[in-house]
Amino acid sequence: MGQGLLDPRRNAFREDLADARLAGRVTSSNFVDGWPGQVRVAIAPVFGAPDASEALTTQLIFGERVRVFEEREGWAWLQGEGDGYVGYAPAAAIGRELNVPTHRIAALAAPALARPELKSPPLVDLPMGACLKVEREENGFAALAIGAFVPVQHLVPIDTRAADFVAVAEQFLGAPYLWGGRTRAGIDCSGLVQVAMQATGVAAPRDSDMLLAEIGSAIVVDTDALRRGDLVFWRGHVGIMIDAAHMLHANAHHMRVVVEPLAEAVARIRATGSEIIGVRRPNSPLPALAGRGLG
Repeated sequence: MGQGLLDPRRNAFREDLADARLAGRVTSSNFVDGWPGQVRVAIAPVFGAPDASEALTTQLIFGERVRVFEEREGWAWLQGEGDGYVGYAPAAAIGRELNVPTHRIAALAAPALARPELKSPPLVDLPMGACLKVEREENGFAALAIGAFVPVQHLVPIDTRAADFVAVAEQFLGAPYLWGGRTRAGIDCSGLVQVAMQATGVAAPRDSDMLLAEIGSAIVVDTDALRRGDLVFWRGHVGIMIDAAHMLHANAHHMRVVVEPLAEAVARIRATGSEIIGVRRPNSPLPALAGRGLG
């Protein structure tokens, strides 16, 4: 396969530098293995160029693993291990020390506190999906390897799977729209689908065209035959059906995550010149694993 057919969003290659795993598939003056890293801030922004004034392409969440191919002038050129997304993140957001996570945040967000006390000041809010190493439980709080404390009610063991990705997505109702966002502080349409599916153990890709090509099975575009969990696609947009007639989606019209009748969304988007281009029915998610507390 020539490099013209490789998606640069999920393959790390430039004329001057490329992932060694792509040797023989792309042309570059230098191939490197890179080094494994881990996100050590709550939310790390990722851009398409080493410039914070560029458009945000995605976000990395605390504890996510990455492979760094270059670190220069305060920027790390990297690839997320979870979804394979390539981009530039602040180098300070990536650590070389790797912790094996034991738990993850299952709430929309969880405060990481300075002490295992209800009135302790928060150090940072950790978003849904953050992967944490818990060292012990103390006074109803999980003591983290980073020296902070999180209420145990916000955590689940790392292998626990949510039963219904739609129910996870519904928790984001009202969250502001943010192009490239993946948290309750700001999220976009495909980010909403990805984060919700990841909570069920599905390694969903990042962008709507990837979701259209890879998730579940294609079904006939028939708005009278939709059911909960179906994904409805327009060019550059995706929504989640919560029942046969209503869709949940993060969108730039409302600038937040909303539920609206599918018929209204179809009419509004059609007025902009766009029609539904596909519907996918996700495969059944993994069953939720039993678990209580930190066990």
